[in-house]
Amino acid sequence: MNYSRQLIVALAVGCASVTMAQAQTLTDWVDQGKISGTIRSFYFDRMYGAPAVPNQSAYSLAGIVNLQSAPFLDGFDVGTSFFTAQSLSANNTEGAPSYPHLDATLMGPHNSLTALGQAYVEYHKPALLVRIGDQEINTPWLSPSDSRVLPATYQAGVVAFDPLPGLTLTGLRELRWKSRTSDNYYQDNLYYPATFDGDSSYGGGAALGANASKSQGTLALGATYAAGAVKANAWFYQFYNFAALAYVDSSYTMNAGNGLKPFIAGQFLRETDGNSLLNANRQGSAIDGYKGNGVNGTAWGVQAGLNYVIGAGIFNDGNIAVSYNDLPYHKGAVGDGAIVSPYTVGYATDPLYTTATLRGLVELGPGDAAKIALTQYLLNHQITAILAFTRFNTKLEGHNNEVDADLTYAPGGRFKGLSIRDRIEISNASYIYNNGATGNRGHSFVYNRVMLQYNF
Repeated sequence: MNYSRQLIVALAVGCASVTMAQAQTLTDWVDQGKISGTIRSFYFDRMYGAPAVPNQSAYSLAGIVNLQSAPFLDGFDVGTSFFTAQSLSANNTEGAPSYPHLDATLMGPHNSLTALGQAYVEYHKPALLVRIGDQEINTPWLSPSDSRVLPATYQAGVVAFDPLPGLTLTGLRELRWKSRTSDNYYQDNLYYPATFDGDSSYGGGAALGANASKSQGTLALGATYAAGAVKANAWFYQFYNFAALAYVDSSYTMNAGNGLKPFIAGQFLRETDGNSLLNANRQGSAIDGYKGNGVNGTAWGVQAGLNYVIGAGIFNDGNIAVSYNDLPYHKGAVGDGAIVSPYTVGYATDPLYTTATLRGLVELGPGDAAKIALTQYLLNHQITAILAFTRFNTKLEGHNNEVDADLTYAPGGRFKGLSIRDRIEISNASYIYNNGATGNRGHSFVYNRVMLQYNF
């Protein structure tokens, strides 16, 4: 544990003592504080459909416990989160360091993963939030990426201010992060190799070598607005040593009556940087062999769809959406115009409309993508069914199709907080890369994920 985290934990203990001293009884202390958490049992199975590529699997039983103190000193409180993931010796970890039979993106290659996921002090008033320490951050290009057993968290300072109803202004400075498979905080990101500086970070788009300079973190400034039918946000990210990214998106939803609410949305991204660590390096494992100097990425997207309400019987409400994104080719740039996204590449958790479960244009590089998705709620929202089809047409990776089926059952009632979810992804690709060479053409890749979860 580094010095800053020791300081946060010490403050948490000290503040807890102050709060308990102010409370008249231990019962007051317990009643005013908050305890929450999640238990997940997760199984992954990757089936490659190619005789030369072994299938992979992984299992993890994970838990998150969040503790937040009662308020003290008129607006202050402290919070901590404890993370743990256990494979119960169910995973095949033979063949290090490549682990050919293990899906290391679930919890890494170890049988046990334990971390102090959050440890922060915050000052919270109705229109102001100041939080310092290890914490979850939820912004478009810096987020928890919570599709495994543990979320990503960040060592940062965050200030959020609401000057007007519906408007929030946010500024943050991130110094280190803990990936979904790491046990501590490091000065790296998903472009670094999985063992950089002792970090066990798996699932990214490793593009740098073991001797690369450490990451200097991120500065982000953002504004979000929501009022009635309009939602909009604008963000600027300075990913130090990697790229400067400006991003905007907005949506408008119209109430057409009879339970019908059509909507339309648009997004735009511009990214530059002439001194990126990715210069003259390959821009991620998905774009092997393509080098560039200077980040030069431009992306835009549109989305149109319909929210609808059928009734209160078997079928309830739902929505259907059609999306399109375009990422132009910039010859000579890093990744020939690829989007540099240090905290989502390989995770497929970026905000582009067409990003699918497995990948998106961030992973595949310049080109375009189209997606159609249907979400339907059934049996009074006990069942959520999602079906999506995405088509990628990229300069460097050829044609890629992905079908995603996602089914969740949450019984509610006395079983409130319990859910079981099954996600299946099927992808087909031409895999054109390295100046026209091809591989695995015609083979399908199937990814099945089954999660049993309980929130308390």
